[in-house]
Amino acid sequence: MKGTRLGVVTSGAYNTGLTVRLDPDVSTENLRIGDFVVVEGEQNLYFSLVEDMELATSDPRLLVDPPRDASSLVRRALAGTNAYGTVVVRPLLMMEKVDYESLTLQQEETRPQPVRTIPMHFAILREANEVDFATVFGNESQRNYFAMGTPLTMDIPICLRLDRFAERSSGIFGQSGTGKSFLARLLLCGIIQSGVAVNLIFDMHDEYAFDKQTEDKRWVKGLRQLFGSRVRVYSLDERDQAQRGRNVDVVLKIGLNQIEAQDVVLLAEELNLRQTTEATIGLLSDQYKESWLQRLLSMEPVELEEFCATSGAHPGSVAALQRNLKRIGRQPYIVPEAPFSVIDDMVNTLDTGQHIILTFGRHNSVLDYILVANLITRRVRKLYEEKMRRFEETRDEADRPRQLMITIEEAHKFLNPAVSRQTIFGTIAREMRKYNVTLLVIDQRPSGIDTEVMSQLGTRVSGKLTEQRDIDAVLTGVASRETVRSALASLDTRQEVVMIGHAVPMPVVVRTRNYDENFYATLTARRDVKEDVMDLYGPQK
Repeated sequence: MKGTRLGVVTSGAYNTGLTVRLDPDVSTENLRIGDFVVVEGEQNLYFSLVEDMELATSDPRLLVDPPRDASSLVRRALAGTNAYGTVVVRPLLMMEKVDYESLTLQQEETRPQPVRTIPMHFAILREANEVDFATVFGNESQRNYFAMGTPLTMDIPICLRLDRFAERSSGIFGQSGTGKSFLARLLLCGIIQSGVAVNLIFDMHDEYAFDKQTEDKRWVKGLRQLFGSRVRVYSLDERDQAQRGRNVDVVLKIGLNQIEAQDVVLLAEELNLRQTTEATIGLLSDQYKESWLQRLLSMEPVELEEFCATSGAHPGSVAALQRNLKRIGRQPYIVPEAPFSVIDDMVNTLDTGQHIILTFGRHNSVLDYILVANLITRRVRKLYEEKMRRFEETRDEADRPRQLMITIEEAHKFLNPAVSRQTIFGTIAREMRKYNVTLLVIDQRPSGIDTEVMSQLGTRVSGKLTEQRDIDAVLTGVASRETVRSALASLDTRQEVVMIGHAVPMPVVVRTRNYDENFYATLTARRDVKEDVMDLYGPQK
């Protein structure tokens, strides 16, 4: 059955959208900015978004002397003739008009295409229905499609295509309190369930591994509790191992020998380092190689003077660097020397299809997070590059590394314009897709992320943003910016998001599904189906 008729096209242009005069019985109060609607032309269907609304009149006298205390009969008499509503809709996709019932049979090659024309006058505007949503966004019965939620005014699932989401770096944005962490949980559950990628999650605020209490005092399950042994948990905090209900697999120790110059440079703001830091570290590295930090922290004043005399380093700069870096050496998870084997084991674990969450426990300061996340990711990147080179040499599918998605919070700390070119995360966002490594960045300040990095994010899922520069950042490189801007501005602060980019055919406003017992049951049902398929065909890599 077709959706409810809303009105007819009266004017418009390809670049500015179509103006639709609403039918007399259609109220603007029943429509919202960003609603998904369909324009039926003579030959094509145009899948569109509501961009703007306006109240109009055909009789200027109504504006000069509007009726006071008009009865419902008078209002109905005026509606649609003397006074009426209009909406501006922006067509974003189109497809050839076919028999309506056959839309459910659409194949990939006949899916909607970008708009290249517009309909004529008096084309009908109608609400989108379940078939329209399935035609554009797919449905969960299709491989790798995951229902993120529903339209704001309907109970129809809207899906995101997970394989396309994982194959490019993506972002989750929204101001504080908009539910970014629960949105990330939804997406991570979908990715783990589907198997389209393995995840390395840096869990700075203890949000993802174990159960967590929400703002409304409900306890919700973590990924370890939902997926069991498919998720391994590493921790920097030894106390996590002894805490009841927290099954930590490995307590991670970081060696001073593993810390490189770029790890320290990233901490310049946190450690109040001087501009000469990089040059000083270079001199230390030339003389002491990978043990430079261990030697620096253990230097007595006499040794420090001897080093400066032989290397040409400035004594004041070396002494200041030593004082500031002692804060690193005092961290409980730091040891004088550690092998890379534990981090290499993390990569081998990912290659078996298991997902890893690194929790920080008590050690969740910005210093801890930046230091450890950058160090581990740099090692992961090196090993993944080696794996991909081996695959290119052998061309054996068994050697192809699994698609890896690295999840980081507080992304602007790693990807701001001052440091993005020095961090491994900036390299991954720009170059690592060819090595099967992408990022999922989570941040409440997208304006703090380098614009070049933002332009590389294939899919963006954003909750409410109020700062204009944050909105502009999310819309970097997005077509139909003004349409999406209006939709972003109209969001509620809870459970409403705009999805844009590579994993969705067109921008769409979604009320996200609840992360609750019903959702857990859905995951279990889909897992049973997936395991049945694996029994028949074997595990997929």
